[in-house]
Amino acid sequence: MTRPAKVIIDLAALRHNFSRIREIAPGRKVMAIVKADAYGHGIVRVAQTLSAADSFGVACLEEAEQLRTSGIEQPIVLLEGPYGAAELPRIRALQLEMVIHHHSQVEILEQTRLRGFAQIWLKVDSGMHRLGFLPEDLAAIWQRLEKVKAIKKPIRLMSHLAAANEAGSAMTRRQLELFSQLNAPYGAEQSMANSAGVLAWPDSHGDWVRPGLLLYGISPLDDTLSAEHDLRPVMTLASALISVKTIKKGEPVGYGAAWSCPEDMPIGIVAAGYGDGFPRHAATGTPVLVNGRRVSVIGNASMDMLTVDLRKQPQAQVGDAVELWGANLSIEEIAHHAGTIPYEILCGVHKRLRFIEHG
Repeated sequence: MTRPAKVIIDLAALRHNFSRIREIAPGRKVMAIVKADAYGHGIVRVAQTLSAADSFGVACLEEAEQLRTSGIEQPIVLLEGPYGAAELPRIRALQLEMVIHHHSQVEILEQTRLRGFAQIWLKVDSGMHRLGFLPEDLAAIWQRLEKVKAIKKPIRLMSHLAAANEAGSAMTRRQLELFSQLNAPYGAEQSMANSAGVLAWPDSHGDWVRPGLLLYGISPLDDTLSAEHDLRPVMTLASALISVKTIKKGEPVGYGAAWSCPEDMPIGIVAAGYGDGFPRHAATGTPVLVNGRRVSVIGNASMDMLTVDLRKQPQAQVGDAVELWGANLSIEEIAHHAGTIPYEILCGVHKRLRFIEHG
């Protein structure tokens, strides 16, 4: 018999979420962000499902290779650009687009003998201070790039929002105003909106939106859940109970004896743990569903197992279904209990799990 822990990927939900993005940002092109194995959902299956996407955003050449090898023909954008001159021939062969954000990247494009192959996105730092040219350097960099024979014209302009998840963010307003001013002399095709921008900042939509978390049915906003935006979770982490027992009052549960039973009580052991991607720091009280009803995690999660309080589900028995997050229990809530963000949990889902597609 197979270990019951599994990941269920709802492809119909993925297509639905993409359609919602089209509704929220009508008339904009969509660069679907599929880096980090599509946030744990599987980069190839996601890209193949999103055949309506205008392009895909990846972090590195290896991710782009996966997509091209699987037959993906849409434009693919290297969001961190080339890491060195040695990558340029392969970038040309795969017909990839590049984000250019640093002087060293400009230099390798100026020096290459390759011609007319590079569609670029010029990234300007509008306030996040991660990647991008400083605003005062933009004009000079633009002039240099206009002369580079390796580059296809026109150049596109990009920046990134740092605090769009916060309602009414003053920083976001400043970034949008600055980005608009910087683009005014060029009138370039532009992209600013991440998932939070798509939902909460219509002025950020520009020509291209770049949703990531939204695609996977999760709200990027601090104060809302996915259902409030008609988004559907794509991933469900599921398993089953593999042990049920009654433990006496005062007896400890789990590593470190960190939690003790307040009374004689039933507990269940779930075949899933931090080795599967369930966050180890999910506190006692974190909900999971047993047979569709809420129960609480107790004690510390183990690598392959976690313990749940069955006092609200005393009829539970070995083999009963457990949902750790997904269609009926939001990953946003699990992340809150674990003191982290949904992105980190999704990217930590382990590939040893069985992945089952439907829809």
